[in-house]
Amino acid sequence: MDKYSVLLGIASAVVVGMVLGAMIYAWRQRVLNVSRRRIPKQWPLAYRSIVNSRERKVWRWLVRSFLDHQVMVKMPITRFTVPASKEGVHHWFEVLRGVYCSFTVCTAEGKVIGCVDVPGPAGLSLSNQTLKHTLLSQCNIRYWVIDADQLPGVGDIRVAFLGDQAHMNHGREYLDSEFNQTRANLQAAVMRQRHSKGIDADKLEAKISDVQDSFDSQLSSGWQPNSFVVPLDSRVAQLR
Repeated sequence: MDKYSVLLGIASAVVVGMVLGAMIYAWRQRVLNVSRRRIPKQWPLAYRSIVNSRERKVWRWLVRSFLDHQVMVKMPITRFTVPASKEGVHHWFEVLRGVYCSFTVCTAEGKVIGCVDVPGPAGLSLSNQTLKHTLLSQCNIRYWVIDADQLPGVGDIRVAFLGDQAHMNHGREYLDSEFNQTRANLQAAVMRQRHSKGIDADKLEAKISDVQDSFDSQLSSGWQPNSFVVPLDSRVAQLR
């Protein structure tokens, strides 16, 4: 056997080995991909809290500051914004899909009025703050960064987020508090009477109903024409 034949045999063996290696690799990747898509019987996950200790402190403060609103936790910005045009929809969604604020304050009707970020131990980058401030300001949504160790005044953030409505809503909170206190007192009286003298508790329960009606009539005069609750889907275009 001459030298040429030996080299040809070696080259053929190398080619066959490479083809077999490629086939084995492709088969292995296919198996791995299938295993990744398969829903596991035991998920490799564990529970964790949605907020850390610093965020929890600001969260509780926000809830007390906005008793007449809802405080949402780590809601994506894409959930309450929508592109002005259909052009580049998918691109902007990919850009913003991971952007969120620590807390989002919204009305009972779902209208966002402001967002709050709580910096972590490493702080919050200036580029991150600038992006959110610019984007949210253009949507007429306030944006604040709050340090858990230096909480601002309740009145300051309410005025910043609500404007002239801040004091009006505070009046509603007062009515809520007065109503809840009166109702609690009457309910306590009902329970005492039921367990002691056994008098007609229905009369006291009727008083509670009267308080409810009186409370509703007080609030009805404070509503503005544009605050009527109407089912509304603000997302006019679908993001995927």
